[in-house]
Amino acid sequence: MNKVFCTLALVSFLSGCSTTLSPTTAPLQPEGASGFATKTGWTGTKFAIAAANPLATEAGYNILKAGGSAADAAIAVQMVLALVEPQSSGLGGGTFLLHFNGQQVEAFDGRETAPANADENLFIGKDSNPLSFPQAVVGGRSVGTPGTLRALEMVHQQHGKLPWATLFESAIALAENGFKVSPRLHQLLSADPYLKNDSTARAYFYKDNGAAYEPGYLLKNPPLAALFRNIANQGSSAFYKGDVAKAIVDKVQSHSTNPGTLSLADLESYQAIKRQPLCQDYAANQRDFRICGFPPPSSGAITVGQILGTLNLAKAPALSRENGLPSAEWLHLYTEASRLAFADRAQYIADPDFIEAPGGDWQNLLNPVYLAERAQLIDQTTGASRMKSAPPGQPGFEKIKHAAMPEQVEFGTSHISIVDAQGNAVAMTSTIEDGFGSRQMVNTQPDTAGGFLLNNELTDFSFTPKDAEGLPIANRVQPGKRPRSSMAPTLVFDKSTGGLVMVSGSPGGALIIHYSAKVLYGVLNWGLTPQQAIDLPNFGALNENILLETGRFTPATVQALKAQGHTVIETSLTSGLQSITRSGLYPKAPLLGGADPRREGIVLGD
Repeated sequence: MNKVFCTLALVSFLSGCSTTLSPTTAPLQPEGASGFATKTGWTGTKFAIAAANPLATEAGYNILKAGGSAADAAIAVQMVLALVEPQSSGLGGGTFLLHFNGQQVEAFDGRETAPANADENLFIGKDSNPLSFPQAVVGGRSVGTPGTLRALEMVHQQHGKLPWATLFESAIALAENGFKVSPRLHQLLSADPYLKNDSTARAYFYKDNGAAYEPGYLLKNPPLAALFRNIANQGSSAFYKGDVAKAIVDKVQSHSTNPGTLSLADLESYQAIKRQPLCQDYAANQRDFRICGFPPPSSGAITVGQILGTLNLAKAPALSRENGLPSAEWLHLYTEASRLAFADRAQYIADPDFIEAPGGDWQNLLNPVYLAERAQLIDQTTGASRMKSAPPGQPGFEKIKHAAMPEQVEFGTSHISIVDAQGNAVAMTSTIEDGFGSRQMVNTQPDTAGGFLLNNELTDFSFTPKDAEGLPIANRVQPGKRPRSSMAPTLVFDKSTGGLVMVSGSPGGALIIHYSAKVLYGVLNWGLTPQQAIDLPNFGALNENILLETGRFTPATVQALKAQGHTVIETSLTSGLQSITRSGLYPKAPLLGGADPRREGIVLGD
């Protein structure tokens, strides 16, 4: 079956945002909502690719069609996303990539790092209090050393089939010839209060009167095309050294009100890391699976794994959906399991090169015996009341050495799922953190509008380095450290055969964890197709509240949850899930694909 699978029927609206977290308001979202476009799902037999923008998906499709590997396609897709989806990811950000070569899973860490001159008080103001989120983000202070290119170069060296330069051709052509501004990009540009304050970004994204270019406007980026061409010819050194590196450092250090410390030495010394993936056994529908995700500094795999494992040890698998939707009873169990998992996340998870895992092994957090103890804290009786508090546990039976990280906002990303004709797979999530990152755009050709945005990834560290008693927080800022992430690229396998079952992931800040858990549960436990599971209403719990996607649950469900003591907040939950599954156990079983109706992504393949 050939390429196109979805129709777009965009209904436009933007979600409201607050700059503070409170017990009764919705948390900040990584990107505003921009509608719900019905998508029918996709079926094929040879290969498939799902990405966040049709132009990016098409670039990856063409690479796969030309005989390229899943790794090749991921690189081509990411370069186009850097151009057409600049609010979410790009050259100035970071990446977590899982790769399956038919036999083993590898984890490539391209997460940003804190500059050598940063310290734990980076986000403490002159009044000795933590900065507000906007104060911390906008400017050079929040910029970490970008890692995406170094990680992709490492992956290509080990798993690429086509020449490196070939993978930049689509991005170069689109940057030179222009791409049409999408309705989503237009709305996000129009809503952002900070981006146009950067003169380089304003010259590129906005008209002379300050209005964002309308949907359909042909936007060209010659400076980025030139950079793509240099990287294609010279490798990542064209970014990490020379004129581009100097321009990045100058942009960060010379900000008039909020400079940062990123240096040429930070850029030149950055290294991607290959880590051991984090895998756990998972049983559903009388079938045994192996779920593999990214280890710390990502919290995604551990927290998703804890939620799913705890639900399995509660009575959740015995509960059926009501009218095709999660029931109030199931949502109660999910919320309680989430609160427990997020308590452990706040307590323990940070960069493993700086922080030791509890008991010396991150698997202690996924141990079935430990999760069974955690599940006992949940009242599972019908109509049960919620837990008054969800404390962290003590896996590994060691004394707690760090303070729990206070809750703070986290922001956005983009996700790519790929299966190539040889059965190799990539699940890759990339980010510049907040929408449009630090709102700092770098351009080495100042006479021509364009360039690329820098991340604000350092705001994923705890703004507060210690608690009131002076106990350090695991995810505090330290030189060279990688901030904790919620990104959750995921690969699922049949445990008995080792065959690939699923490739999945999503953007969404801390809510990535819930979006990913929803789709995994929907496919593995409820037997849904990827599109059906993605289409399910979103839900989650980051603190004491349960979040429900606006208008997607019945009033009876909402009232039942409130009767159990839950504070229910209905809000836009703008996931960007991209998932591919195999519908059978044998290697050539049909591929099924799904893309999130809440964003622009599509699935293509043969």
